[in-house]
Amino acid sequence: MPNNKTFSATLCLLLSIIAFAPAWAANNETSTEEAIIAAAKNVTLGPRPLYLVQDMDEETQRSRKLKAKLLNCAAQQDDWQRTEFSIAHRGAPLQFPEHTREAYIAGAQMGAGIMECDVTFTADKELVCRHSQCDLHATTNILATDLAQKCSVPPEFDPQSGELLNAAAIQCCTSDITLAEFKTLEGKMEGANPEARSLEAYMNSTPDWRTDLYAQRGTLMTHAESIELFKALGVKMTPELKAPSVSMPFDGMSQEDYARKMIDEYKAANVPPSNVYPQSFELEDVRYWIENTPAFGKQAVYLDDRYDEEGFVYDDPATWEPSMQELVDQGVNIIAPPLWMLLASNPDAGETGSRIVPSVYAERAKQAGLDIIAWSFERSGPLTKDGEWYHRTTDDVIDSDGDKLLSLDVLARDVEVIGLFSDWPATVTFYDNCVNTDT
Repeated sequence: MPNNKTFSATLCLLLSIIAFAPAWAANNETSTEEAIIAAAKNVTLGPRPLYLVQDMDEETQRSRKLKAKLLNCAAQQDDWQRTEFSIAHRGAPLQFPEHTREAYIAGAQMGAGIMECDVTFTADKELVCRHSQCDLHATTNILATDLAQKCSVPPEFDPQSGELLNAAAIQCCTSDITLAEFKTLEGKMEGANPEARSLEAYMNSTPDWRTDLYAQRGTLMTHAESIELFKALGVKMTPELKAPSVSMPFDGMSQEDYARKMIDEYKAANVPPSNVYPQSFELEDVRYWIENTPAFGKQAVYLDDRYDEEGFVYDDPATWEPSMQELVDQGVNIIAPPLWMLLASNPDAGETGSRIVPSVYAERAKQAGLDIIAWSFERSGPLTKDGEWYHRTTDDVIDSDGDKLLSLDVLARDVEVIGLFSDWPATVTFYDNCVNTDT
């Protein structure tokens, strides 16, 4: 029979351990999170920047000098610094599922000084990070879950063969589900095969120049969660108010309510307006922020996609409505077109010239006093293939991935962009550390 004193002491010890366990677990979880954030603040660039430098040609003085400078920097630099010139476009979606915690952590680790959450809303009007209100079928695992039947256009199958019948029509939106349901999903690499005859073939369609290596875990985030993560990482923020795919007002929420709600979440998190660059393709959203939240509107970014409008010619100022000066007169300070609109080819450039030069669009924006941000670097497939959309105006003078760095050099030094969205921020961080500073 055990000694009563020994038994009592043992019982007390066990009770103490049980009582302490929840606190220990919570502290351990906090320590893990703090360690991850601390690790992400240590900038590491990996092999891709040097790979691209090796791929550069040496056909002109400019390309030779740039290649030599970048190689010398790569050989000598061992203390890479975060830079606001490097903007993490959706995180790091060249290799990570976009708009996930994992992609944002990767973007921070690659030195991006500004992070992007594309903002849309759920059925219960909660703000979440997704590139489009209706892209869940291409960027998450929703079709592999019971929530697939809640999609605007759910998958349909042949009752006899089980064959997928409507791959090209499937559409799943954040507004189809509640926030609680959204949080049960996992991000995947963007891709959907509209010709697939099975759900597996539809979902497993990552472009071959990307990878599924880091797609085994994709933690989706609310807008508010992204703000807290970015604050912890010590980066600035550039939320994009995505155009709704549903009719507005939505359940009583107007477009202005939506634009205000996004800014209100930064105010609630005590984020200084100087740390936020709100974006929209809709000029009315930008003007709303300028007029109603001027501290945030000062850095509002007008995303220019007028290339899709009938009659708009990117290199003919007479077709631009509004003009660059009219945008300035309306209070716009920053304009952001796709990078191809800022560049033009110069195929007759000689040994001392540049085969890539600033476009008329870029020159007029600068003359009007607009700051310029470009999108999106490292979003294209290999440049050995012709016809890549983001390089369409210089396609005739580029033929390798190394030419991306020459394009970047012209954007930085000649166009004088203040920042560049990139799907792989390490490359832009590398360039900025080597060229835009006295490295």
